[in-house]
This record gives sequence, C-alpha cells and structure tokens, in this order.
Amino acid sequence: MYGSFYGWYLKCQSDTQTLAVIPAVHKAGRKRSCSIQIITDNDAWVIPFTDDVFHRKGRNISIGENRFGEKGILLKVHTPELCLTGKVDFGPLSPLKYDIMGPFALVPFMECRHSVWSMRHSVWGNICINGQAYSFQNACGYWEGDRGRSFPKEYIWTQCCFPEGSLMLSVADIPMAGIHFTGIIGVVVWKGKEYRLATYLGAKAVQIQNRIVRIVQGNLELEARLLKAAERPLNAPAKGNMVRTIHESAACQAFYHFCKEGSTLFEFETERASFEYEYPC
Repeated sequence: MYGSFYGWYLKCQSDTQTLAVIPAVHKAGRKRSCSIQIITDNDAWVIPFTDDVFHRKGRNISIGENRFGEKGILLKVHTPELCLTGKVDFGPLSPLKYDIMGPFALVPFMECRHSVWSMRHSVWGNICINGQAYSFQNACGYWEGDRGRSFPKEYIWTQCCFPEGSLMLSVADIPMAGIHFTGIIGVVVWKGKEYRLATYLGAKAVQIQNRIVRIVQGNLELEARLLKAAERPLNAPAKGNMVRTIHESAACQAFYHFCKEGSTLFEFETERASFEYEYPC
C-alpha cells in the first residue's frame, strides 16, 4: 500500500536570524500521523503529533494549538526538549503567475509535487525557542509546499531572498513510467520580473558536481554554489513514512550568478542562503 505526505515549508529570515517551520501530515500503510519540524541557523527539532489534531482548510493548517497560513504563523509547543511560543504576521504574498509544476501538474502518479505559495513577503513578529528570542521586523518570508509519496532519491534545493529579488531552484532525479530523468523547477524574481527555469521550458542541468549546480535554458543561465554548509538533520518521507534523514542548511554561505544573453543580471555571495544538496559530492 502506497503512503502519502503533505507538508509546507515556511521560512522567516532577518539579517541575522533564520527560522523555518514545516507542518506536515503523513500516512504509511494504515498509520497516519503529523508533525512540526523547526530548523534554525543552529538547531533542528521534530515534534510528533497524533493525526486527529491535524486540520486543513484551504491555505490554512492547524496542528493542535499551532496555526499556519496566509496571515502568518502561531506556535505553541511545550515538550521536555522544546518550549516554542510566539506569533509572526505575513504581509501580502507574492505568488507565481502559474503553477510551478507547469504541465507536470496534470501527470498522475508522480513521486513528489511541488508548490510555491509566495516567493517573498514581509514578516513581523517574535518567536521564542527555549528562551532564545527570534525577532522579525520587516523581515523576509518564503512559503512553499510538497505532496506525494516520497522525496526524490537525489536532489538539490536552494532558496534565497536578496535585495530586489528572490530565487528558488530544485533539481531532482525523477522516476516516471520506468525511466529516470533530471527534473528542474526554478524561479528567479528580479526587480519585479519573474524568470522561470523548468524542464517543461527546455531547461538543462549542465553541471551537478562539487556542490555546484548550473542550469541553462535558452538565453538564461543560473548557477548556484554551496560554499559552506551549516547542515541540520530533518525527517523526510519515504513512501509516506518519515524515516529518511536529509540535511538542510537553513542559513549558509552560497554564491549565485544569473545571466541573460551572456550579460550578468546579478551575482552575489551570501551567508543567508538555504540549501539542501542530496547528490553525491
């Protein structure tokens, strides 16, 4: 019997602090459960819940007393290992022009489907984690989601908000109808314009090695380099069962270069990038 999962990834980032929250529901066989994962610059936690406290209505999720949605995040968790309280509010969201999956949104039986709910929005509020304050005053937010059975066997994911822009890129091994191919979905929002990079638009991964990924699509080229990881363990689904361990750097050192027709639109090095590199290095 196939398992399933549904989860969101909501990131809040200031100039000095990063907090990502992952509410999810997962089903393996007949067993259904839910969880909240927390990842910061320095730590990560997994808080399990029974399935009866998970509720979803449109773009709003609740897990016990915790709330997630278009207006923000409310957190109330008290366990022997974790005291987590606080609230952040979101400004207007920045959705994509159309589904990030493109025509693949109509393909049945895909292992994993991705959604991007907001490339960038403002975040205001305060969260306290085991006595440490996370303060977000006109900070930057990002919101995406995944659903399906399993995370890809090999993949790269990176996201970064930066002055005048935001980007997201995912490159993954995709099994389909007995074959495997390298699937690409990515978006660069730069000075108010959306640039999309995707397999269904002709994007190709011309380099995946040494923690570098380079994508070419027509006259567009995006390069992302993981320079110095700050990895923390997270749980990921394998046939709906949250038994796989992946490693995410919520805020790490990375380099990005984006060009069009051979002319550089931007390039920068940052210590605030989020990165998962699950390919062999």
